[in-house]
Amino acid sequence: MCGIIGYSGISSAAPVLIDGLKKLEYRGYDSFGIATIGDRIEVFKKQGRISTGVAGARTLPGTTGIGHTRWATHGVPDDKNAHPHVDCTGTIAIVHNGIIENYHELRKQLVARGHRFSSDTDTEVIVHLLEEEYHGDLLEAFKCAIPHLHGSYALLAIAEGDERIVAARQNSPLVVGIADQAVYAASDMTPLLQYTQNVVYLQDGDLATLSPGQLLVWNNGVPACRPIEKIEWTVEQVKKGGFAHYMQKEIFEQPEVFSDTIRTLRREEIPSRILREKAVTLVACGTSYHAGMVFKYLAEERCGIPVRIEIASEFKYYPSPTRDLVIGITQSGETADTLAALKQARAYQSPTLAVTNVLGSTITRTADHTLYMGAGPEISVAATKSFIAELAVLLHLVDAISRGELTKSLDGVNRAMEQVLLSSMDRAVDLCSEAAHIFFVGRGPFYPVALEGALKMKEISYIHAEGYAAGEIKHGPFALLSPRTPAVGLCFPGETYPVMVSNLKEMKARGVPLIVLGQEGDLDLEEFADVFIPLPEGDSVQHIFGATVALQLLAYHTAVRLKREIDTPRNLAKSVTVE
Repeated sequence: MCGIIGYSGISSAAPVLIDGLKKLEYRGYDSFGIATIGDRIEVFKKQGRISTGVAGARTLPGTTGIGHTRWATHGVPDDKNAHPHVDCTGTIAIVHNGIIENYHELRKQLVARGHRFSSDTDTEVIVHLLEEEYHGDLLEAFKCAIPHLHGSYALLAIAEGDERIVAARQNSPLVVGIADQAVYAASDMTPLLQYTQNVVYLQDGDLATLSPGQLLVWNNGVPACRPIEKIEWTVEQVKKGGFAHYMQKEIFEQPEVFSDTIRTLRREEIPSRILREKAVTLVACGTSYHAGMVFKYLAEERCGIPVRIEIASEFKYYPSPTRDLVIGITQSGETADTLAALKQARAYQSPTLAVTNVLGSTITRTADHTLYMGAGPEISVAATKSFIAELAVLLHLVDAISRGELTKSLDGVNRAMEQVLLSSMDRAVDLCSEAAHIFFVGRGPFYPVALEGALKMKEISYIHAEGYAAGEIKHGPFALLSPRTPAVGLCFPGETYPVMVSNLKEMKARGVPLIVLGQEGDLDLEEFADVFIPLPEGDSVQHIFGATVALQLLAYHTAVRLKREIDTPRNLAKSVTVE
């Protein structure tokens, strides 16, 4: 969940590292640091934001270095726990993304052998293990130290007097960018785009050395060839483009993202076995889990196949007894819980399908088949356009299995989202920004949309928000209703419309301020709602997408009103690579 960066070239390393760390800020962090090779190992690290504390780092000498943004796991956020970490002699420096599960045992052994620890992190045991094995060749030290580590890691290390960076990867992403006179390494390709579009994805078990313009890779002691892939993302895609925040930009990109995703999907590319499956299980986390829930409702309705949706972190330990198709959904392709769940499914001989946004990510090598989203880079921690892209892929799959049941509906999604982007949220924001608690309610496929709306609100506004199936409100949550707890209801034409209206009126009778999203021209909803947000006429699929955009805008504008950190909400990380 941390961000790491490495550079070896002919330019000064420190500015490249700092710029790269700024581009990794979206991943979430509480401290940062860099280390370079000058006459000796030079280190600068500090708690807090790069934008407020970077002055002392820019002057570090040398043309090779490593950097890190830390999201705390072991030890509180402070200067001493920030990376890079160095050995007792100050000869070796290391940065790490991941978790060393046996660090406590290793630390006790190292202390007993006389090592002095200066932090509370699990990472520091690695640099002391390297110290014990280092006899002038950092790569050889890695080969001896790595077998002692249990857990996940993407590692970059440098040593005094050696212009190489040594890298290692196990269950944590690490991508290398190759340019003419420089080589770069990072947690993802975002900080590499301004320098090169030629990248190599290191694989589990890889050890590598990086020197200007050269990458050498070994796996199990044997030289390995990793293909160079061309990334189609551009620098412009990761700029704000005149918007106040990345999240706002990404919300407005959603009609184009939906079109790009649908256009690049080909029905004939879906393996025929998947189209014949009699049951499906989905595993996902957070926003991706909500996309999976929408798929469940529509696949069961339109395709007549049973669908299970499981939280990935639970599936690993309590796997469902199935040999049917298992679909893992993860924007980054590196979500640890989803990867573990998919590996568990394969152990049960289930066929597996990945839905992801990132070419070459770990899940693409874990699953039997992959369907790609067309979201492009998503910088804001709170997922918006990746949710829309996930829905596009999943509903394309429903359309393929059902032989065209959703084709007409999907054709109208773009227009539905574009019209919602013009909606005013001012009156709804007035209610939400004054609240300490908000309920989001829906039925059928609008229940997961309500869950996603609540998640967006709590992520970026820090207001406690809960999503419920509307029929469940009377089974307990009614006790929490009051004039100080607004409710956001999703009420659209369809089978559940009459009972949904009844649910909302029951809440209204308890004095709850109601914000209702419904189809334009619905005079009944407009009459009893405190705030009515009309969406253009359409069918349920188009309303799912339109309502999603409306709730994203509501959360965004509420957070802006409250002056929150929109793109980097506290305590959260973009790519969750720890279990």
